[in-house]
Amino acid sequence: MKLYSRGQVIFFSILSGLIVVLFALGFGILKFPGNWDSKGTAAETAVADRVPGNDPAEINSFDRLGLRQSPYSSNPLRVNTADLVPYTEDERENIAIYERLNPGVVNITTETVAINWFLEPVPQGGESGSGSIIDTRGYVLTNNHVIENAYKVFINLADGSQFEGTVVGADPENDIAVLKFEPPRGMELRTIPFGSSDNLRVGQKVLAIGNPFALERTLTVGIVSGLGRPIQTSRQNIIRDMIQTDASINPGNSGGPLLDTQGRMIGINTMIYSPSGGSVGIGFAVPVNTAKRVVAELIEYGKVRRGWIDASVVQLFPALVRYAKLPVNTGLLVSRTKRNGLAERGGIRQGSEPVRYGSSVIYLGGDIITSVDGMKTDSLADLYSALEDNKPGEKVAVEILRGNRTSTLEITLADREEVLSQ
Repeated sequence: MKLYSRGQVIFFSILSGLIVVLFALGFGILKFPGNWDSKGTAAETAVADRVPGNDPAEINSFDRLGLRQSPYSSNPLRVNTADLVPYTEDERENIAIYERLNPGVVNITTETVAINWFLEPVPQGGESGSGSIIDTRGYVLTNNHVIENAYKVFINLADGSQFEGTVVGADPENDIAVLKFEPPRGMELRTIPFGSSDNLRVGQKVLAIGNPFALERTLTVGIVSGLGRPIQTSRQNIIRDMIQTDASINPGNSGGPLLDTQGRMIGINTMIYSPSGGSVGIGFAVPVNTAKRVVAELIEYGKVRRGWIDASVVQLFPALVRYAKLPVNTGLLVSRTKRNGLAERGGIRQGSEPVRYGSSVIYLGGDIITSVDGMKTDSLADLYSALEDNKPGEKVAVEILRGNRTSTLEITLADREEVLSQ
């Protein structure tokens, strides 16, 4: 029998133990403290496995938008396990999302031009807001009202660097704008991934990152308080399907991302309801699906091309209803149609009896449009909303009232910009 020395026995014992441990780890029987594995910490793993970039379907959706996103799955941010031990699971989730996505949120400041007493142009401070880096080439998504009327736009990153940006395109109708800055060669930008606003539920947790009152890098947490809110932003524009949240949103948060617990953007924080000027827990965000629909066009064309009915319409008002003895109180009276235009060829009838109202002339006797593309059109704002997602050349169902008879026509849409500029 061969005898082994004491040192050899110890050596073979240690070697055998290592083999057993490695075997167990390979089959997932054992894990390091805090469930640390090759993907990150426990808090980070809960988010990392679901971060966009891992899902081929989401990668394809980004390709269709023409966007280049950060490789989250191959280069995740790390959070020290020891630092997260004292915190609850909910807190660890918040910390992980903030650590991961905070570098993708920017602070936007602007300069405008004013005229002094000597009629000289003088630069002055303008709006301030937030934005999300959505493309590694330097594209930033924000609100239109943040950069409206800006002479210069400055984009401030999380590392303190500042760049002058340009406005690539704007969509005032949805209060969305895309900016662009030129990152230096070798700078790796972290982007905010797009999620979906289709399956949101009232009560689900959301997080907002922004720069309220110039306090940079601020995280607030809340829930989805309501869905499908129509918010009128101007006399003609209503943004449909706004997300209502109680996550604290204040001046300066505009344009920043509203995130779900998977770290994906589900909305763009836009406005608050506030009698006092501060947050009272009623904030609104533009759904991210609206942004995804218009971002590619803004990058490619600088604007969003929308369809329109090539006719001159008048929103009904009480004096007109009484004078013309109309059978309805709301709707859009077709005053004139373009000769041999798409609306006329589709069967819409214009008015023939001219009457003067103030400085304008209205032609009575035409059709009254009561619905477009399935949406009631009680006002001009409703017509803008009904055609917000329609392109020139598309066909829509237009419900009209002619006399006392209702009928539905199929109308091919013209280009809105061309029609309204005539």
